[in-house]
Amino acid sequence: MLTVATHNGTFHADDVFAFAVLRAATNGQLELTRSRDDALLAAADVLFDVGGVCDPSRHRYDHHMRDKPMRADGMPFSSVGLVWQDFGRAAIRTLQPGIGEVETDRVWRILDQGVIRDIDISDNGALPSNPGHVALVLESWNPTHAEKDRDENQAFLEAAATAEAIMRRGIAHAFAAVQAMGLVEDAAKTAADPRILLLERKVPWEEAVFELGLDQALYVVRPAGKAWTVSAVPPDKGSFEQRKPLPDAWGGLRDAAMVEASGVADATFCHPALFVCGAVSRDGALALARKAVEA
Repeated sequence: MLTVATHNGTFHADDVFAFAVLRAATNGQLELTRSRDDALLAAADVLFDVGGVCDPSRHRYDHHMRDKPMRADGMPFSSVGLVWQDFGRAAIRTLQPGIGEVETDRVWRILDQGVIRDIDISDNGALPSNPGHVALVLESWNPTHAEKDRDENQAFLEAAATAEAIMRRGIAHAFAAVQAMGLVEDAAKTAADPRILLLERKVPWEEAVFELGLDQALYVVRPAGKAWTVSAVPPDKGSFEQRKPLPDAWGGLRDAAMVEASGVADATFCHPALFVCGAVSRDGALALARKAVEA
């Protein structure tokens, strides 16, 4: 049984989330102390957000020093960022059973550069947090002045449960993105034409296209329910433009009109903005993609 400790009193997102990481990493096999008593804190196996020491070799994870521990990009750590370095991978393995080592590292990196870093930044005041920021949401569990009977430690545990739920969903989404990256990479390796990527499953593809540097890709073909779609690849991640828009003559057409304009027997539609079109079948969608390439 691991003993972990942090300060009592008002809690912030970093100590709440750090505890959630530790609890997941140990599969709940830990005991928590929240105190300002130096002797109690010193006795803990893991001490975070208090103590004035950052020494991962002794599992001491404070960041309230003049010489703050810093990330490689120059942003300061908070206690959750420090704890995540050592316990994040174990937390991922608990919350995503069966995940492989390579996938674990990739998921760890996605969360480290996402929600974990965001809490680090917020806690250090490096950037302002809007009212919906995850840090402020978690801190809203602190008892208000009007809640005289609300137990502080119980409030902390309730906030930690929410933090764990956020982490669990973040891991699930990151794992899905990692799996999608593998599928897109495989599609690129087997593509008859590097300008057309064929995915046999409906998975998110845009981030993978840019992460993998698939600069020749123009269209992504994938299933959409019982039909298939052709999506035009944007020039940059998040852009609303396309490297090569679908043919202008298809824009806004549906059903028979789309069949006539495209020459594909089971074509169903083309969006007026020329970024997506569809067909009933896989072969029909591929035919649309090939015609768009040649247009």
